[in-house]
Amino acid sequence: MPPLTDDKIKFLTEKAADIRSSIIHMLILAKSGHTAGPLDMADILTYLYFHALKHDPKTPSWPYRDRLVLSNGHICPVLYATLAHAGYFPMETLKTLRTFGSILQGHPHRDFLPTLETSSGPLGSGLSQTVGMALADRMDHGRSSGKQFYCLMSDGELNAGNSWEGAMLAGKEKIQNLTVIVDRNNIQIDGFTEDIMPLNPLTDKWRAWNWHVQEADGHNFRDIDRVIGEARAVFDKPSVIIVHTIAAKGIPEFERKFEWHGKPPGTPQEIETALKALDDIRTMGGKVASPHHN
Repeated sequence: MPPLTDDKIKFLTEKAADIRSSIIHMLILAKSGHTAGPLDMADILTYLYFHALKHDPKTPSWPYRDRLVLSNGHICPVLYATLAHAGYFPMETLKTLRTFGSILQGHPHRDFLPTLETSSGPLGSGLSQTVGMALADRMDHGRSSGKQFYCLMSDGELNAGNSWEGAMLAGKEKIQNLTVIVDRNNIQIDGFTEDIMPLNPLTDKWRAWNWHVQEADGHNFRDIDRVIGEARAVFDKPSVIIVHTIAAKGIPEFERKFEWHGKPPGTPQEIETALKALDDIRTMGGKVASPHHN
């Protein structure tokens, strides 16, 4: 990876603000979809597609690309927005989110958007899919194919047992070029994760399956760069990064409220609130003013 300079951080900050803006405009037009997860993962997706990933928007099926699997498919607005900003398809296409026949389905679907590595929606399945892809790559090319495999997951989906089956297999096989990024925003559709099904001690659980475990501030590009770099330097086990994020990051009135897990801004007041927050972010040069308490 290239070094993360001050100029690059400024670029990433502004790009993440643009992506958050695209997410909100998509959701308002669609009148359905998820708000909290897409907003809080905008910095992670921005960092990956505009700094860390080896990929080529002009040749999406380039065989030497890194692979990214979005296991928590319901946050696909952030993936779609990031792909559009990266040049995979026209920005105008974002206006078709969740419309009949659109390539931008409510959950990622490869039949509609072949740029995707997988279709996703059933929570908990993405890690097993990514482990299978990484093992197949090892069978074809050995341990030094040069590809990195990333799986993005939500904390709530760790309630699904298949997640831990994938974690156990990856640890057993010592898949060193696999990195899981868990969005620890502490919410899910019915409430707060620790009320619905407590996950802590989360780091101990991953270590028990022979994973290299790190934690990071999911809204700090230097911290994200640090943990991604360390994950790439581990050669005897897979890595998991638990990124602490603020649900609905960027719209203070929505932040940390589980009610925004699965709905878009709908009322005139909600829409006005969201759009004003986005305007404030642009005024600040892409910087999000809300404090981070994690």
